[in-house]
Amino acid sequence: MSNKKKQSSLISLGFNNVVVKNKIVAIVAPEAAPIKRLKEEARQNKKLIDATSGRRTRAVIITESDHVILASVQPETIAQRFS
Repeated sequence: MSNKKKQSSLISLGFNNVVVKNKIVAIVAPEAAPIKRLKEEARQNKKLIDATSGRRTRAVIITESDHVILASVQPETIAQRFS
């Protein structure tokens, strides 16, 4: 597999954090109450990944494996990185 192929399957979340593109189920804003509950459940189940580097959470990424990833970039920015 070439390096270009490997790089195209990853999406940067900033601060040297990446996520595998084809494992993402949803990218949502963190403000809604159901998303806050989802984050808390993931924390309790040890499936919460904080990729914010101490900054404000602006996007929540849900993966196929039910991991919840917190990102400090806007959901729109992450969605643009898909193309």
